[in-house]
Amino acid sequence: MTLPAALLCDMDGTLVDTEHAWLQTVARLLSAEGVPAGPAVVAAYAGAAVADAAERAVHEHGVGLTVADAAARLDRDFTAGVASGVTVQPGALRLLDQAAALGIAVALVTASERHVADMVLGTLGAHRFAASVASGESARGKPHPDPYLAAAAALGADPAHCLAVEDTPTGAAAALAAGCRLLAVPTVPGIAAGPRTTVVASLTAVDLLTFRENGGQGHSAATGAGQL
Repeated sequence: MTLPAALLCDMDGTLVDTEHAWLQTVARLLSAEGVPAGPAVVAAYAGAAVADAAERAVHEHGVGLTVADAAARLDRDFTAGVASGVTVQPGALRLLDQAAALGIAVALVTASERHVADMVLGTLGAHRFAASVASGESARGKPHPDPYLAAAAALGADPAHCLAVEDTPTGAAAALAAGCRLLAVPTVPGIAAGPRTTVVASLTAVDLLTFRENGGQGHSAATGAGQL
């Protein structure tokens, strides 16, 4: 029985409670420009990088700004919110520390900008991460697999034997496309349990020992809403 080769963790909404703050930032931008910002509209921005969110706001939702100006406003407002303080998600530090105790390398894989990621790393403890990949540091961002492939490569791990932890459909799509197994703790709807996906309500319920594989063939002892 082998443990995951590495733990690849999303940041916003997964390790720290910032996904809702990000969605509120998007909602304020849309509302200020006269665009309806109901829950269904805003949820589509969950897990999106600033640049991608700005493109969508301008080209899909008709925000009357240039993409560059929309991105700058989103980045400024979200950064200010993170700088004012973030709350670590229940069970997040325990999960990271269990990975360390088991000898499982951990990487942060986030769609946030590097300056935001570094602020959060200061809260979580940068020593808990062997590598980190932020927005713009891979050829393509989530939902493409590139950030997860880059993180696995940085740790010298086969993505097929890595466990990714995500909270949004955008991030989940990236992790699965990279070939990772997925542990999902959703902050918005849209992630379904499946052969490589386990869905839990909170990280407090997670024990990495249940994600061991038989001979590295992808058969896990995990139990829950879905089995890997």
